[in-house]
Amino acid sequence: MLRLALLLKRSFPRLAGYAMIPVIRAVFALARLLGPERAAVLGGALLRGIGPLLPAHRTALANIRAAFPGMPGAEVRGIARAAWDNLGRTGAEYAHLDTLFDYDPAAAAPGRTEVAGIEHFFALRDDGRPGLIFSAHLANWELPAICAARFGLEATAVFRPPNNPAAARLVQEVRRATMGGLAASRPGAAFAMQGVVERGGHLGQLIDQHFTRGVPVVFFGQPCLANPLLAKLARHHDCPVHGVRVVRLPGERFRLELTPALDLPRGPDGLIDVAGAMQAMTATVEAWVREHPGQWLWMHRRWRPDMLPKPGKPAMQPEVEGLQANVISHA
Repeated sequence: MLRLALLLKRSFPRLAGYAMIPVIRAVFALARLLGPERAAVLGGALLRGIGPLLPAHRTALANIRAAFPGMPGAEVRGIARAAWDNLGRTGAEYAHLDTLFDYDPAAAAPGRTEVAGIEHFFALRDDGRPGLIFSAHLANWELPAICAARFGLEATAVFRPPNNPAAARLVQEVRRATMGGLAASRPGAAFAMQGVVERGGHLGQLIDQHFTRGVPVVFFGQPCLANPLLAKLARHHDCPVHGVRVVRLPGERFRLELTPALDLPRGPDGLIDVAGAMQAMTATVEAWVREHPGQWLWMHRRWRPDMLPKPGKPAMQPEVEGLQANVISHA
C-alpha cells in the first residue's frame, strides 16, 4: 500500500497534466474563434491580472531590480506587468501561428509581420554552408522558425518542451505544422543537432535561459551560465553565427530582425573561443532586452550565483544536452 501511495504521488503531476488536455484544447479552440487580435488582447489582459499573484512575479521583480539597479519601483512593476502581458499574448497567439507570419517582400503594403535583414536569410539559404542562429524569449519568439520555413531555409529549431504534457503535446502539433525541423533539448538530442550542421543545415536556439552545465557569461553586469552548444558548433565547423529577434509592434504586428554574422572572438589557435563567443551572443541579447524590456521573459531565474564555479575551481566540463566533450571538443 505504501509503495502504491508513493507511485501515485510521483505520477500525480503527469496524470494531472494529461487530464488538462481537453481544457487546453478548448482554450485553443476559443482563441482560434476569437481571431489573433482579440485572442492576444484577452491573453494579455488575463496574465496582467493573474501574473502578479503568482510566485514567478517575485522572480520577475527581483530580476528587473538586479538588471536595472536604482530604477524606481513604479517602472520595475510596469516592466513586470508588460512582461506578463507579452507572455499572455504569446500564449494566445499559438492558436494563430499559421497566420501570424505573412511577410511578402514583393507586397505593396506591409502585412502583420515585417522583416529587417531578409537578405541575411537568403544568404544563409543559398551559400551552401551550415549556419547557426541564436535568439531570445522576446515578443513572440516562435516567429523566426516560421520565417525560415517559409523562405526555404533548412533550419532545425532547438526547443525545450513544456513541463505540462497537455501543453507540450499541443505546442508540438502547432510547431510541426508551421516550422521546419525540430529538436527537443533533452539528453542525446545533441547528436542529432551535430548531424544537422554536418549535413550543411542550420540550427537555431534560444540562448537566454540558465544552463546548469554551461559556460560563465556576464548578463546585465552579473555572471550566469549559458548553453555553449552554438559556440562549440561554430568552433568545430567554422560556420557563421547570426542573431534574430522579434519586436512586438502596436496593432498585433511584429518585426523580425536578423543580424549580419557576428565577428566572434578567436583564440591563439585561430579557432573560435567558446566562452568569448557565448559572451558576444549574450551581449547582443542584453542590448535587445534593454531596448524592449517589457517584451522579455523576466520570470525565469536567469541568475543563479549558487550554480557558478567557485573561485579557483575549474568550471564544470559543459555537457550540451548529452553532447560530451569527445563529440565536439574545445580543441
